[in-house]
Amino acid sequence: MKTFNPIKSDPNKIMLLEVFENSFPKRNYLIIHRANEFTSLCPKTGQPDFGTITISYIADKKCVELKSLKYYLQSFRNEGIFYENVTNRILEDLVRVIKPRWMEVKGEFSTRGGLNSNVAATYGKNPNERSRQKLY
Repeated sequence: MKTFNPIKSDPNKIMLLEVFENSFPKRNYLIIHRANEFTSLCPKTGQPDFGTITISYIADKKCVELKSLKYYLQSFRNEGIFYENVTNRILEDLVRVIKPRWMEVKGEFSTRGGLNSNVAATYGKNPNERSRQKLY
């Protein structure tokens, strides 16, 4: 059985990401990108993992360019990486490149061995959410 080291991920993947100027930097508007055919490899078995990655963010000065985002996400195709790691890695790389006001990355992974896994990681406070009151 082939195993992978999930800690060793190519730090240069971030260089695949390109940005462009946000045309409406004073407005809080939601941008959502969904990649329905995300693949990576299980770091324990080397078997392919399939899922959907949803990236939601409120831009500040920069937005991510879609073709570069596609190539970036495809760069995980042959990498052995846990669901939790890949979801957080995508969030960290995108935050580093576009510096959004708020961002959430969700990974919804296909059923494997009878288990379905979803991972969500966030950055910042969503300015569009109203403060929530605790109900007792």
